[in-house]
Amino acid sequence: MTGIVSYGVYIPKYRIKPSAIAHAWGKSADEVEKSLGVFEKAVASVDEDSITLSIESSFRALTNGQINPKDIGAITIGSESHPYAVKPSSTVVAGVLGMGSEYLAADLEFACKAGTAGIQLLSGLVATSKAKYCLAVGSDVAQAKPSDVLEYTAGSASAALILGKTNTIANIIDFSSFSSDTPDFWRKDTEKFPSHAGRFTGQPAYFTHVLSASNLILKKLKMKPGDFDYAIFHMPNAKFPKEAAKKLGFTPQQLAPGFIVEYIGNPYSASSMVGLCSTLDIAKPGDKIFMCSYGSGAGSDAFVLEVTEQIKKHQKLNKDTVKKQIKNKSYIDYSLLAKNAINKYRL
Repeated sequence: MTGIVSYGVYIPKYRIKPSAIAHAWGKSADEVEKSLGVFEKAVASVDEDSITLSIESSFRALTNGQINPKDIGAITIGSESHPYAVKPSSTVVAGVLGMGSEYLAADLEFACKAGTAGIQLLSGLVATSKAKYCLAVGSDVAQAKPSDVLEYTAGSASAALILGKTNTIANIIDFSSFSSDTPDFWRKDTEKFPSHAGRFTGQPAYFTHVLSASNLILKKLKMKPGDFDYAIFHMPNAKFPKEAAKKLGFTPQQLAPGFIVEYIGNPYSASSMVGLCSTLDIAKPGDKIFMCSYGSGAGSDAFVLEVTEQIKKHQKLNKDTVKKQIKNKSYIDYSLLAKNAINKYRL
């Protein structure tokens, strides 16, 4: 069965609290933190972008799985902050990893679900034995207009999953998707920052797609929330995933291990994938995991996974757990955040 053979996560060590951002703009820190439920977010350094983050997480996935990079037959980089409009991120990452030249490469864009779209696409190559291993990456650096509500939550991180059919640590039982033309969030090629439709991003966008994709897979497999040990949802803030989980019937206890938004913010394409990796860091053989991503524009991918005995070996080899990286942090103030943003555009 096709599944995850290894994974790696990279979270930049720099953090900024929404309260510091609120103070810079003369807004109430208490109101901001209360409304969003996010207390700090990860910030990429001036010399980091979605490519460098992808390289870091992918190296860790290869190391944790003890996999030769030349055995990777395909790579996808899902992101909405690719450094180049015309020049693939995937080939740069593959080159640094040492994958050779005999591989399929593709950059994917679908807002915050581009990473999970890669998992679905690459699963087909693995299932049909067109590739021994495939690498699916979700990676983003914060994109937010100064003083916009996104600035309080838009974080930076990357998650890399290596898919295969042998020695899997978690088998992909099945997946379903739900998509529509719902314009809740967008950024034109010539624009620096994304725009959004405010409250419209909630009910007709996030909740409609997350709940629909989730119900599709549950109905398809004849399963219910109580059948799962853990659940992960895309985390644009702390309120939306909790509300979606409650409506579906999942408990706070099922969400807890993968609920990383309070500590690193929303790293867009990496959000649900980092949550999955955080859950795999503590999962046991036989555990069943539910995951549902969300991408504006709009769509959701829902997955059902089952953990195998191989997870024990992976957990022993993994030296950079999500929890450890969350704790490894250094706070910056808003002036440094703004300076980094300006210098990135100069580069």
